[in-house]
Amino acid sequence: MNDKAIVLKGIGKAFSGHVAVKDLSLEVPRESVFGLLGPNGAGKTTTLRMVLNILGPDSGTIEILGKPADHAARDRIGYMPEERGLYPRMVLEDQLVFMAAIKGMGRKEAEARLGPWLERLGLADWRRKKTNELSKGMQQKAQFIATVLHEPDVLIMDEPMSGLDPVGMDVMREVMLDLRRKGTTIVLSSHQMEAVERLCDRVALINRGEKVLDGAVSEVKARHGKNTVVLAYDGDGSFLGALPGVAKVTDFGQYVEVRMHDGADPQPLLREAVARLRLRRFEIVEPSLHDIFVETVTRHGKEAA
Repeated sequence: MNDKAIVLKGIGKAFSGHVAVKDLSLEVPRESVFGLLGPNGAGKTTTLRMVLNILGPDSGTIEILGKPADHAARDRIGYMPEERGLYPRMVLEDQLVFMAAIKGMGRKEAEARLGPWLERLGLADWRRKKTNELSKGMQQKAQFIATVLHEPDVLIMDEPMSGLDPVGMDVMREVMLDLRRKGTTIVLSSHQMEAVERLCDRVALINRGEKVLDGAVSEVKARHGKNTVVLAYDGDGSFLGALPGVAKVTDFGQYVEVRMHDGADPQPLLREAVARLRLRRFEIVEPSLHDIFVETVTRHGKEAA
């Protein structure tokens, strides 16, 4: 059996002369969580629509589970769009059973599977409510159930954590990891780098329609070196960006990430920080995916200009 769930080979797509995707090749391993990253307008949505056979590529080929990405392959995919696709005035339970039927599932089977999903995601008491009576987070959970109820082999999810509170995010993360353990392949498109870093086995970053980064999360972080220092402190750290060897300071509120120039020694930074701040944390780490994302997109933008 082919060990790749999705294979893109040199796909391209243009609209009225604008190149949205250019010679893009990707491989998504089976039973993995794969992060498709990129800034707004990078070509992520166009790529996903080609995988879903909503759009046809102008060039290149797409395979889903070892077969061409045709209409039959689409029934093996569950797609959760960022924009909710629920009927606002339809009763939740009826709507979810109806959506499973569209994917070829019988009503009785869909109803039997629906109950446990509603319980797990905290929607059991809302099953006879109309969608427009649900909160934003509840609608997000309902959209997720609509995506997985027919038990697809591949899940493609665009910003699945949007609208969820911390408890809901934890539940969604646990469910996704449970699905992967059971053999589901998950493609996750998100701007929430922390969630991507925790969930994904591999990531690919596209910018201006081109792939600019691809690999296992651990490999991607290792390639960018351990030249980032995490600092948590009390006091005024505005001087940090002006210290020798410091390339960039990113403030995350409760801590800052200090990116050092290649080959720079962080010891002078430590000495200055100890002398001028009350330190609660000083740790040399691999750069975060957030930092790698920003640096890679910025560099590629300058090279393309």
